[in-house]
Amino acid sequence: MSISQFMDTHYRHFNAAAMVDAAKGYNQLIASGGKMFLTLAGAMSTAELGQSLAEMIRQDKVHAISCTGANLEEDIFNLVAHNYYERVPHYRDLTPQQEQLLLDKQMNRVTDTCIPEEEAMRVIEHQIVEFWKEADHNHQPLFPHQFIFKLIEKWEALPAAERPYQIDRKDSWLIAAYEKNLPIYVPGWEDSTLGNIFASKVISQQIKNPHTVRSGIEYMVELTRWYREQRPKYEIGFFQIGGGIAGDFPICVVPMINQDLQSDPEIPLWSYFCQISDSTTSYGSYSGAVPNEKITWGKLGIETPKYIIESDATIVAPLVFAYVLGW
Repeated sequence: MSISQFMDTHYRHFNAAAMVDAAKGYNQLIASGGKMFLTLAGAMSTAELGQSLAEMIRQDKVHAISCTGANLEEDIFNLVAHNYYERVPHYRDLTPQQEQLLLDKQMNRVTDTCIPEEEAMRVIEHQIVEFWKEADHNHQPLFPHQFIFKLIEKWEALPAAERPYQIDRKDSWLIAAYEKNLPIYVPGWEDSTLGNIFASKVISQQIKNPHTVRSGIEYMVELTRWYREQRPKYEIGFFQIGGGIAGDFPICVVPMINQDLQSDPEIPLWSYFCQISDSTTSYGSYSGAVPNEKITWGKLGIETPKYIIESDATIVAPLVFAYVLGW
């Protein structure tokens, strides 16, 4: 029995049924010639979502991505330092003193997984700072993901045996995105390890212009251009993993165009919406807001297919991707 068949057979009610319905809606959008915009919050890259997301990108099931700076950098951290990661299966039982020991070992914990600072963060820092300084010197600013693409381009030019990869390159969603030249948007990039490092280089005046790495406002301008080019030709869905800025930022592009830019004629709304989140509906929780609330903000319409899967995205997202991929 395939994964898809198993899901059809056993996932018939509640969150499980919502997951299958969302996957079927995803397939319907793609089959009708539509495109899917995907958002990544949380620590999906450290959860190694690239093992399924990369194939979604390669098979043209994902057409643009908005992600946090953490998800952008943690895919390449894992790519070059996977062998040095440490898993802490009993992380809930750690004392403050044990957490301090992890800090002393320079192991940065994300739930049950520790990212090695020297082998991951400092290795990438050493290489990407050179690109930042070059761009600063030449007055050629780039977006955060474009600097990452320059790193990947450098690695991919090496003979296979000399590439610094510690996982199979097919499991890196950023390599897949680089190969497809996928549109990527990284709002709030400064809230990331590399963003912090860049700020430190500006403060220490190793980089003169803080705008050498382009900003969130410029990302919104680029996203607006993409949506206005694509939406008249294609239905565009919105698949949101987690909450926060990765999803809040891009979904606002439609009301911004229609209400603030006052586009004439108005641009159509998003054609599909699904959110995977364990943030249940509560007072004032934007991440837990039900999709119908987005109707009042001009983001979704009455007829837009809408799905909420209230569950752990590290479990649900690979299953939805497997269903969409026909696994």
